[in-house]
Amino acid sequence: MTIERVPEKHYPKAGIGRRGMALGLDFLGSWVLSSLLGSSDLGIQFAQILVFIVAWLIFRVVVVYSNQGQSLGRWAFDIKVLEAYSGRIPDLQALFKREAIIGGCALLVSIALNNIIKNPTAILLVIPLAIDCTPAFSDTQLQQALHDRYAGTMIVSSRRGYSLDIKIKRLVETVRRNVRR
Repeated sequence: MTIERVPEKHYPKAGIGRRGMALGLDFLGSWVLSSLLGSSDLGIQFAQILVFIVAWLIFRVVVVYSNQGQSLGRWAFDIKVLEAYSGRIPDLQALFKREAIIGGCALLVSIALNNIIKNPTAILLVIPLAIDCTPAFSDTQLQQALHDRYAGTMIVSSRRGYSLDIKIKRLVETVRRNVRR
């Protein structure tokens, strides 16, 4: 009887830029939806927070679970979320743990954006998101942020999607060529 070495399945990791743009697109959807209930008062609006949380959970947990690991932003940029070591789509509990952390950070950014004009120190609410995402820059193997490490997930490139980043690059290149003429 011999021991056979089973090769690890390799998944192409998604770049930090694509991950950031996908997060931004999902954030924008939740933020715009919650901002519709906003008022001009300074401070925290509880109705906005509730709508943001519900929208975030729908966009980033329910849609991802039912759409093979892709939210709208991840679909637009050809990436998806998988379990780090099994390569499967995460279960609802793992997705909820992951999105509770990144969603909390995104909620703070939302509060900062809604209050930045009247209170410039609100920009400090971006710090938790920066702390959460910084480890992805130094992790060369799996490129996991803190929320990915906690939930045991990773973000990989996908074949299925809209390829928005590629389409934007082509559009920019076409504009550059036309400007040069």
